[in-house]
Amino acid sequence: MIDQKTGPYGLLLLRVTTGLALLAHSLYLKVFVFTMAGTADFFRSIGLPGPLAWIVLLIEIGTGVMLIFGIKARIAALGAIPVLIGATWAHSGNGWLFSGTGGGWEYPLFWTLALGSIALLGDGAHAVAPSVTSSSSVR
Repeated sequence: MIDQKTGPYGLLLLRVTTGLALLAHSLYLKVFVFTMAGTADFFRSIGLPGPLAWIVLLIEIGTGVMLIFGIKARIAALGAIPVLIGATWAHSGNGWLFSGTGGGWEYPLFWTLALGSIALLGDGAHAVAPSVTSSSSVR
């Protein structure tokens, strides 16, 4: 059974940390560490179109901000899941541990499942613009 008093705050914590991780991964890693040219080159190296890197960046930034502030969090989580499934696929040949060379698949898979949890559970506490189907009553 979900604790009705603390559950929404647990979801708030999950929602905000997942949103921050999306922003860190997109803005810091893709833009400042690898650069967008390098990120596009990586996409091409695994058989994806280079411009897809820009679409992924925009999805990660948009959904990250939406999750942090609780703006339609279920929709944001569902929007980010395909990106993380793609990341899981992109790292699948590198082994299990994400700390290994090229990064493994366990971290993006975990992130995909965390987003799925948000999509199933709703917005949590302090959502700015709750999803229509959210059952959370704490704000």
